[in-house]
Amino acid sequence: MQKIIVTGGVGYIGSHTLVDLIQNGYDVVSIDNLSRSSVKILHGVEKITGRKVKNYEVDLTDKARLSKVFEENQDAKGIIHFAAYKSVSESVEKPLLYYRNNMEGLYNILECIIQYNIPNIVFSSSCSVYGMVEKLPVTEETPFGEAQCAYARSKQHGEQVLTDVTKAHSFKTVLLRYFNPVGAHSSAEIGELPIGTPNNLAPFITQTAIGKREKLTVFGSDYPTRDGSCIRDYIHVSDIAQAHTLAMNYLIAREHFDIPEVFNLGTGNGVSVFEAIKAFEESTGQKLNYEVGSRRSGDVIAVYANNTKAKETLGWKLKYNLHDMMKSAWEWELKQQNS
Repeated sequence: MQKIIVTGGVGYIGSHTLVDLIQNGYDVVSIDNLSRSSVKILHGVEKITGRKVKNYEVDLTDKARLSKVFEENQDAKGIIHFAAYKSVSESVEKPLLYYRNNMEGLYNILECIIQYNIPNIVFSSSCSVYGMVEKLPVTEETPFGEAQCAYARSKQHGEQVLTDVTKAHSFKTVLLRYFNPVGAHSSAEIGELPIGTPNNLAPFITQTAIGKREKLTVFGSDYPTRDGSCIRDYIHVSDIAQAHTLAMNYLIAREHFDIPEVFNLGTGNGVSVFEAIKAFEESTGQKLNYEVGSRRSGDVIAVYANNTKAKETLGWKLKYNLHDMMKSAWEWELKQQNS
């Protein structure tokens, strides 16, 4: 089996990608310092796949320890790099934390890739690189807009660094710009497990519905959208995980190319916050307690994807709709309460 290194493998998207890679014949190892994740997620991966995944509890900013991981796994055919801080609001409040963690971690990963001749990298990017867009849906050719927060700027810079370094060295790169991951694995063995206050909408919804939180706040109802709330492209996490496996297949099968390939990962449908709440209520039968608050710094008004390139080039097919996303997120939340 070909080995893939997954940074942030105990995280939300990383763990679902571990499952997808294993189910598609890959051997995997994870690098995750567990600062914003729980080792219990690895137990869920093992239950789903029957495979125990080795995790190196290493911080990517610790170059010496990271190098030892690569030395032990220099037979790897590629790396999928998820590990980064991702909260929009936290990055507004603590920009230096985000630049130091997200960028230094990437620099160290790239130095190890070069030193140990790892031939392929899939980079976890974000639709936030597009900023405030004027024309929707966004395509891979949509130019970067002004970043609305340090998180978004770290992803913009990360893509630019990878473009320069890929040109100068002999590895191949795919940049995956994904939109808003939602939901949990159909088994409910793994899902989004935020440490402290959630960064994403779905766990806020499910934690409110189950009683962990008194109410959900919708940040702004006066945006120039169809119902006044922000519009996002919500996509099932298992669909995103599948795209990472397909991207790695694509890299391994191709001859060397100097410029990173870029793919949007979204459904192509814009959904407002109020519409997402309605979908949750309809799919679960739960009535949600929510209120409208003021706008949140760093939020863009609307963004959703044109996903044609990923479908045509990678052979990517979406399996889940918005109601599936919300229902699986709720089933995961219920399992956490009962575990």
